Amino acid sequence: AALTALMCGQAYLSSAEIAEAMGPFTRYRMNRRPFIEVIGMHKAASEAIASDGVQADLIAAARDSWAQALEAGRKWGYKNAQVTVLAPTGTIAFMMDCDTTGVEPDIALVKSKTLVGGGRFTIVNKTVKVALKRLGYDEAAIASIEAWIDEKETIEAAPELAEEHLPIFDCAFRAPNGQRSIHWMGHIRMMGAVQPFLSGAISKTVNLPHDATSADIEETYAEGWRLGLKALAVYRDGSKRTQPLNAGKDGPQAEALRPVRRKLEDERAALTHKFSIAGHEGYLTVGLYTDGQPGEIFLRMAKEGSTVSGLMDTIATMTSISLQYGVPLEALVNKFSHTRFEPSGFTNNPEIPIAKSVMDYVFRYLGNRYLKSVPEADDEGEAAAYGLAAPVTPGLSDPLRVAVAGGSGESLSGPAYVMVNQADAPSCSDCGSIMIRNGSCYNCPNCGSTSGCS
Repeated sequence: AALTALMCGQAYLSSAEIAEAMGPFTRYRMNRRPFIEVIGMHKAASEAIASDGVQADLIAAARDSWAQALEAGRKWGYKNAQVTVLAPTGTIAFMMDCDTTGVEPDIALVKSKTLVGGGRFTIVNKTVKVALKRLGYDEAAIASIEAWIDEKETIEAAPELAEEHLPIFDCAFRAPNGQRSIHWMGHIRMMGAVQPFLSGAISKTVNLPHDATSADIEETYAEGWRLGLKALAVYRDGSKRTQPLNAGKDGPQAEALRPVRRKLEDERAALTHKFSIAGHEGYLTVGLYTDGQPGEIFLRMAKEGSTVSGLMDTIATMTSISLQYGVPLEALVNKFSHTRFEPSGFTNNPEIPIAKSVMDYVFRYLGNRYLKSVPEADDEGEAAAYGLAAPVTPGLSDPLRVAVAGGSGESLSGPAYVMVNQADAPSCSDCGSIMIRNGSCYNCPNCGSTSGCS
């Protein structure tokens, strides 16, 4: 605060001396009274600077500069409306051999700087040795403490350091192997101490630890307002993917999160479901966790060749591993429901009357059984595409009746005749769906293509 007061007071004194020769700044005369009052407040604040731990001649020089600045301003005015702010010197501070930037405390005694072009380099505070000498440590003790800092990246627990001297070396961030740091409120109070001796604001980051809460940040701004700060910026350690400086030599080493496989018990409950799609029978077995949620599936198609059986087994294995590694069942159901390939057609399940494929049936069944909501299927639309009404399970409502063209007018049970119209139908050359006979030609119920007839 004494240094800032001397800097600002001397600047206003110089501004008044320039005004004597060149005149004050534009519109100064309109603002003369409040401007002189502000300079008087600066002078009064300099009289209140605490003298503990501060050189007496420094405080005396600061107070004298403000007294002269006020007296000269009353005579000639001021050439400058503002003379000082505290800027973030940033990277240029390192080029000037400075250990700190602006009013910032050192971020750490050993820190790692991230370079714009990639890479890092280590920065070690060079004033530790100077401070230890002033505290009365001999060369051997200083060498021992510096070796400790280089090895441990912290001065805490250094064998030669007195406990009462430890707070002198506290930094903005806690060292990787240490426990101490400057409390974030200390940053604000330091800013409050120097703000009375600045024309403008302080460009300084208040560093908060990575575990700071929203309430801490709210209190930071409230305290800054109470202390009369003109600007305040906060930074929570680790809140950005990258930051220019990190405590320690190599920066934070965050362990990458990896998925954990949750296997089922050796003895687990299971449910086996038999299904039929257009006459193709299959069996779905679902292994359950103790909470009743599926953790694996087994899929077997009856009377199918080795190729189909192998594909079904592969899909079941991939689904099981996905579930055990935490992939939500809902995501799998949304992804694989309504996939279309053969075999497809009507089923014996009233909840899924039409399946577009085995995958469609399996995942819609899992969704119906274990999820609150599943992707809706337009089964009536599917049936209409085949030129038929959707089947109705006997016992739940009236049996499906399909009128046979050219027949006696009697109704026959539908499911037995549903696929007759497609028994010799080829697949669509455009979309791959099974076509429906339309006179002497075939029509695709999915995309509308024909085999040549209009």
